[in-house]
Amino acid sequence: MISIFLLIVTFTGLGVYFMTNIVYTAGTWDLFHRGHVNLLKKSKQLGKVIVAVSTDELIEQIKGERPIYTLEDRIEILKSCKYVDKVIIQHKILDVEQMKEHKANIITIGDDWVNRNNEGLEWMKKHGKVIFYPYTKHVSTSKIKEKIRGE
Repeated sequence: MISIFLLIVTFTGLGVYFMTNIVYTAGTWDLFHRGHVNLLKKSKQLGKVIVAVSTDELIEQIKGERPIYTLEDRIEILKSCKYVDKVIIQHKILDVEQMKEHKANIITIGDDWVNRNNEGLEWMKKHGKVIFYPYTKHVSTSKIKEKIRGE
């Protein structure tokens, strides 16, 4: 596992400090599955991972239905993942103010977002780096829901 580090040496006699990339990724994170793990694992290879979890209301507004797991459940599931350093609540998709607050310099997200117009993606393209990872084939929350429903 390779992490990208910037070595900062102080001359105050306090020692050597390491600063790592702050990787911001966001989503619904409902019915946590291997595709989620793949994204988080790849993100962790880049630095400290902050995961923004969409509120139930935001998901309903965007997808037209509430998630299966509550916000509290999704947060606890993500906190238990070894690739996640911090979990925050997202009230707006890829919120620029949250990225600034947490000093994120990289966004990682699925490649289904490549052609989407989003303020947060555009901001990060100018102030950091956006990495689109390929969707894990044959795995998605939507497909899991369809299978459960017998569709």
